[in-house]
Amino acid sequence: MSPGLALVRRRLAHAPLVLALVITGCFVLLEAAPGDAVDAYVASLGGDAGFLHELRARWGLDKTPWTRFLLYLAGLATGDLGISLTFNRPVRALLLERLPITLLLAFSAMAVALLVGGILGFLAGSRPGSLRDRLASACVLALNATPSFWLGIVLVLLFAVRLRWLPSAGIETIGADYRGLARLCDLARHMVLPVLTLGLVYAALYARVLRAGMVEAWRSDFVRAARAKGIPRRRLLFAHVARNALVPLVTVVGVHGASMVGGSVVVESLFAVPGLGRLAFEAVIYRDPALLVGVVLVCALLVIILNLAVDLLYGWLDPRIELADSPS
Repeated sequence: MSPGLALVRRRLAHAPLVLALVITGCFVLLEAAPGDAVDAYVASLGGDAGFLHELRARWGLDKTPWTRFLLYLAGLATGDLGISLTFNRPVRALLLERLPITLLLAFSAMAVALLVGGILGFLAGSRPGSLRDRLASACVLALNATPSFWLGIVLVLLFAVRLRWLPSAGIETIGADYRGLARLCDLARHMVLPVLTLGLVYAALYARVLRAGMVEAWRSDFVRAARAKGIPRRRLLFAHVARNALVPLVTVVGVHGASMVGGSVVVESLFAVPGLGRLAFEAVIYRDPALLVGVVLVCALLVIILNLAVDLLYGWLDPRIELADSPS
């Protein structure tokens, strides 16, 4: 069996245990927190004791936590993720509705982060200590010190309020009823500011990782040996220094790619983007256990998939990295 197939099989074998731990941990944390969905409902709308008792019975919150957990697992075994108490809709339908939006935002932001961070990191790492390195490092430091919510507000004030080039919130123009290419263009215009806000913050980290990897590669013995053989600097830069610096960058991208999917709560809330991050925030606020576990479950699956993709990419970037199980 090839190393890649062995890695896929090993990851798939571990996935059920990881998902079981994620589901159990999420339920335990929800039960440890004070209050439940009825308390969150009362805090916003109110109600007498009889109505609260009836509501708990209707929502199944009068059962013990262990019973609710077993009922959820039984439904999960048949593909049923439960009913959202907040939206009164199946959790699976909500996830399928919000997931494409979050994936579009996350992967677009990742592309922007890789492009901007890659350019800055490459410029800084190609000639360490030069003026180019200092200027690129200053830009990276400024981006790294900028909070995402502040950057989003500045972008809205500049491009939406002052210049009026882009919309300030949402994912499409309400009531416009665009079709085909017109709708895609409208969606792209609405996604520019959220993508830039999320992507530029991560670009600073990617630039720092790439520069550090290139600086380390310049000092390595194989680069010195290649210089002694008379290999041109341009070929040395692209074929040896930059390629070896991509290995730690791929690791960071894999880790933060998953966090972009589940951790974009601030950006989605700031720009009113109906994605998974905002859905998780609403599930926590309204103490909706089935919805929150569903969101966490989807994010865990995405983490497993991204980690697998990163491990497979290691073997392509550096053939010395062994993908298969090492002999004991």
